[in-house]
Amino acid sequence: LAVDLLNPSAESEKRAHKLKRVVPRPNSYFMDVKCSGCLNITVVFSNSQSVVTCPGCSTVLCQPTGGRARLTEGCSFRKKIN
Repeated sequence: LAVDLLNPSAESEKRAHKLKRVVPRPNSYFMDVKCSGCLNITVVFSNSQSVVTCPGCSTVLCQPTGGRARLTEGCSFRKKIN
C-alpha cells in the first residue's frame, strides 16, 4: 500500500469528510469577531443561522448563508481554541 491508513497526513485529514476521519470531528467552530466600529469582541458560531449584531453599536457582524455565516467587511475574526 502506498498510503499509511493508520497515520494519515494532516493535509489528507483536513480534506477528508468529517465522518471519514480517523477521529471524527465537525468542520464548524466558534470564533471571536471584532467589530470595526467600537472594537468590541463577540463570540459567533461559524455556521450561525441568524444575523449577529454588535451589542455595543448594533451594527451587523455577520449574515447567514446556506452554510457558513458571511462576515461583513471590516470585521476581523479568529478561531477559538477551546
